Amino acid sequence: MISTLRWFGPADPVPLAHIRQAGATGVVTALHEVPNGKAWPLAAIEQRKRMIAEAGLDWTVVESVPVHESIKTGGPDRQGCIEAYCTTLRNLAACGITTVTYNFMPLLDWTRTDLAWAMPDGALALRFDLVAVAAYDIHILQRDRAMEDYNPAIREAAARRFAEMDDAGITALSGTILAGLPGSEESFSDDGFRRAIATYDTVDADRLREHHIAFLEAVCPTAEAAGIQLVVHPDDPPFPIFGLPRVVSTEADIQHLFDRVPSPSNGLCFCSGSLGVRADNDLSGMIERMGTRIGFLHLRSVQRESDGAFHEAAHLEGSAGMVEIIAQVHHLQQRTGRSLPMRPDHGHQMLDDLGKVVNPGYSLLGRMKGLAEIRGVEQGLAHALGG
Repeated sequence: MISTLRWFGPADPVPLAHIRQAGATGVVTALHEVPNGKAWPLAAIEQRKRMIAEAGLDWTVVESVPVHESIKTGGPDRQGCIEAYCTTLRNLAACGITTVTYNFMPLLDWTRTDLAWAMPDGALALRFDLVAVAAYDIHILQRDRAMEDYNPAIREAAARRFAEMDDAGITALSGTILAGLPGSEESFSDDGFRRAIATYDTVDADRLREHHIAFLEAVCPTAEAAGIQLVVHPDDPPFPIFGLPRVVSTEADIQHLFDRVPSPSNGLCFCSGSLGVRADNDLSGMIERMGTRIGFLHLRSVQRESDGAFHEAAHLEGSAGMVEIIAQVHHLQQRTGRSLPMRPDHGHQMLDDLGKVVNPGYSLLGRMKGLAEIRGVEQGLAHALGG
């Protein structure tokens, strides 16, 4: 596998020199300063590419080119946003980018309820707690019909949780859920989020899926001509939240996209953490069955808890079965002759990174530990299998 780490650009607390020292040969990044729906300027891409190359690193994978909400909802600005997306793809290809990651999650990117959950060893992890989500949704956001989306046990637990919260706790939970990724436009106020949810009132799962297919049909010809593979990141978490549909959560969801849009540019970013939240997703089997469509790997593990909760586990622990996943990737690469770009997704905040200002999930040392573990497993398997 090609070892990379995610880098959020010049404002990232982790400099490129440290990423190189951690053992990565490349970065995956994006022009986060460009507003969603606008084309990425060729000159800006070239400048970022030079900066990365001068640090001794490669940049061939973008993560991500965001899909504007008008494309997801079928809004009036849809066509202009698609044209801008195609311009971005052509400009990226001109700079040697071959893989472009995107997601089709409505409004929010990955969602957590705790960005600094204490592990038994003192490291800090990301965590998702469905009871906290329900407490926010029902009692803080006060979304219409929110009560209908949770079973009685979760509703009762959410009411107790909310009753125990003070103003600071309410503010902290809202900020965590609505924070978005560094440099993203997904950050909302509570009122703004409630209004944004209303734009999906007529967009159910079937309609969102059709809008996704229409997007791929519109942009894949440009991607093919440019030599780019688009890879969709699965939903995180892989189920509906806040009344919003999610349609890239299971193997069946992903296979449906491939069946409807068979273009070789229609690919998958295989995220073992996002897909691994669901116990019914057969992770190693998905690599075996859909491996020729995989263009990028996010390798992380979550520990599934009760009542729909989960937290980020150490990369070789948790519910994912990482050694088997790496073995399947090794077989895939041997079978296809490709080396897939990989990054250790997320990581615990630990050791000297404790107390530092970091992008949650993207401090250096936890990801470096994961990268070392994954590379060690891969090389050990390759040696044992004689390849």
